[in-house]
Amino acid sequence: MEPEILELESFLPYRLYRLADTVSREFSRIYKERHGLTRPEWRTLSGLGQRGTMTATALGEQSAMHKTKVSRAVAELERRRWLTRAPDEKDRRVEHLALTKAGLAAYREMVPLAKAFERELLGRLSVEKRTAIVTGVAALEKALEEKS
Repeated sequence: MEPEILELESFLPYRLYRLADTVSREFSRIYKERHGLTRPEWRTLSGLGQRGTMTATALGEQSAMHKTKVSRAVAELERRRWLTRAPDEKDRRVEHLALTKAGLAAYREMVPLAKAFERELLGRLSVEKRTAIVTGVAALEKALEEKS
């Protein structure tokens, strides 16, 4: 009996990873061209733009980034004067990160571009397929949250 073979190209986890990576790379052209940002820098900027003040740990959890990537992104955005760090009053090991006016301006400039990218991406699909993918992704996210 021959061993079972996994056809990677049809394996759902691999397909989802490839799709997410492809979409992320396509969108990254916009913020790279506009502001010279890397993916971790964009995720940091957008996390702080959306939520206001956050710790590096919270940013890493929200954006699914390793702490070293968060740290480098924070350092670069701070170098650009797009974010500030404030030590926690109770725990000096913790810093609260927030966007400066310049960082917030860059974030606000990117929001309509991000939304337009999403509209264009989903616009490549029929209404039925758009609904199916949005519903399917939400259902899979919920199923995985319930498992953990």
